[in-house]
Amino acid sequence: MNWEPDRLDDQGLLTEGDPSGMLRAVAASAAQIRTSRRAALESALPSIARDGRPRAIVVAGLGGAGTAGDILNAVCGYGAPLPVLTVRSYRLPGWIGATDLVIVVSRSGRTEETLAVAAEAVRRGCRLLAVGGPDSPLQAVARQAGAPFVPVEPDGSARAALWSLTVPLIVAAAELGLIVAGEDVFEETARRLEDIAHRCRPASESFINPGKSLAMEIAETVPMIWGSTPLTAVAARRWASQLNENGKYPATWGEIPGSDHSQLAVLDGPLARRDVFADDGGRAVRLFVLRDVEEHRQVTRRCEAVLRLAEDRDVRVTQVTGEGTHPLERLAVLIELGDFASTYLALGYGIDPSAVAAITELKARVSQ
Repeated sequence: MNWEPDRLDDQGLLTEGDPSGMLRAVAASAAQIRTSRRAALESALPSIARDGRPRAIVVAGLGGAGTAGDILNAVCGYGAPLPVLTVRSYRLPGWIGATDLVIVVSRSGRTEETLAVAAEAVRRGCRLLAVGGPDSPLQAVARQAGAPFVPVEPDGSARAALWSLTVPLIVAAAELGLIVAGEDVFEETARRLEDIAHRCRPASESFINPGKSLAMEIAETVPMIWGSTPLTAVAARRWASQLNENGKYPATWGEIPGSDHSQLAVLDGPLARRDVFADDGGRAVRLFVLRDVEEHRQVTRRCEAVLRLAEDRDVRVTQVTGEGTHPLERLAVLIELGDFASTYLALGYGIDPSAVAAITELKARVSQ
């Protein structure tokens, strides 16, 4: 498949190449935030603080559900009075018990690994919160345990439903007093996502469309995506994941300073410079650094040093900074840009961003 950037400004080709409406789904992120917050408040979720603050919070989920746990941890930040961790497997850590809160997240409510963790949490007597598809096995587990359940409508692509899964977790954290996140925070985050959706709309041409521009910068490169804080590292991981799934494209992610103790060595390797003599122009590493306004001063120094080092080696670098005052706003902006970029990247290669044939085939083989 060849990269054809002209596809990105051809409305007919964009519509034809996106039969499942991934672009529309990504553009609906603001609506997800408003709808999901309302669903969380209308459920039994506000009662979660009745039993006091848990010793720890464990979020169980895979894919976007796992990312929801990462977002919760990042938004709570270093000031959180308890640990928040994400489990992407069939089992809980051995130390989790009755004083801990397990949040089980599955958009379908049928994810095998997540259901296994939910059942284990009930056996251990953990406090439980479930977020997932209505009338699902996960809801049945929550009902049997007498636990709060927040329904998520299973329409559209699961990959574009991140905020439907994430917002109930943020609401729960606010109810527990772990973060300050009132209606104004969610509304401002939604407004920022509406602005990104407008700027990244299909009718907006590539030279002024940040989603298309990022896709053009990623195309025909080997992208390494680094976050400069734990918050932006979550966005970096999401970018890589969406490039994998939407764009069917390889990408690595990391967090400074960890990444500049390991991945930085790639800048001295065979892919650090584009081969101008190759028939296809060759493919070289491109560094994407996701910045935040709340960087540790030493990390800021490292970022600037990395940028100079990359420049010395003729490695191209793109920096993107999150916008907003609240951590949720800044993270949402970065994630939305990455979601649009990965979708446009797929369409520029003539790939249906919704299709995941290899993943579907693997699930079928495992279930045999």
